[in-house]
Amino acid sequence: MTDVAKRAGVSATTVSRVINHYGYLSQKTIDKVHKAMEELNYQPNSMARSLQGKDTQLIGLIFPTVSHPFFGELASKMETKLFEKGYKTILCDSANNKEKERDYLKMLAANKVDGIIAGAHNLGIPEYENVGLPIISFDRHLAEGIPIVSSDSYQGGRLATEQLYQRGGRKIAILTGTNESDSPTNKRLEGYLSVLKEHQLEPMVYHFPLEHSPFLKATEIRQILSKEDIDSIFCTDDLTAILVLNKAQELGINIPGDLKVIGYDGTEFIQNYFPQLSTILQPIDQFVDLLIDLLMKRINNADVELDSLYQLPVRFMQGQTS
Repeated sequence: MTDVAKRAGVSATTVSRVINHYGYLSQKTIDKVHKAMEELNYQPNSMARSLQGKDTQLIGLIFPTVSHPFFGELASKMETKLFEKGYKTILCDSANNKEKERDYLKMLAANKVDGIIAGAHNLGIPEYENVGLPIISFDRHLAEGIPIVSSDSYQGGRLATEQLYQRGGRKIAILTGTNESDSPTNKRLEGYLSVLKEHQLEPMVYHFPLEHSPFLKATEIRQILSKEDIDSIFCTDDLTAILVLNKAQELGINIPGDLKVIGYDGTEFIQNYFPQLSTILQPIDQFVDLLIDLLMKRINNADVELDSLYQLPVRFMQGQTS
């Protein structure tokens, strides 16, 4: 900062005021300081700012994997929106690894980020209870007092299953995760089961562990389609639904004549590259707006009262697979 002041011909205090947007300064002075900062490649130190009790303008994002279209789109739109608000992001990919997520959480706390948005699905991370930072959760219970933003998964499960029933489905299966994590997404299965109970149909539930590779999942799907008497499938994510379509084609199963398929997520990737897939559309843009709005409220007032759960509605998007 002293070097910048010397180059600009002003005091170090003036440089500090320019950086922190404090007090009145002429545009000529501001321009001189910015020019000196650019010439010297000076970057304000976020850690030093935090030690002075100032915001670091950093937000941590923790998600399972940005290689998944849903989380990739969510993280990308969140980064864009936060940047527009003057924040930089630190993106942490937990890869369904509890210890990795714990290390990232400690790293974010050590770097004094202003807040965290977390949406990974690992269990047993007590650090969330006392990390001492504003945190908003996406689709997962982290700790008491941390608000959760989610789609109405129960409604989504019912909507998908009811659509399959209305289109003649009577042997309706669901392909879902293990539902081990404490997540509102588990309610997709509950919604499915409730519709089958109303119509007095037999549930056909197939669980796939999170660590299953696409190859292993596709192999099991092929076995299910080959051996089981199924006329409809609700997949609780779109990528699984695409695997079903691929294996059905290999086996000569007509879609939707012999087998109807509905997915879940409806990302831009799916809409652009697999528009034929019928799916339950999650409101990603609204997720981004709400997650950031709630986090800003917590950053500005740690004691602000927020609801424990915010559920946004989903809608059915008709394709050619149902």
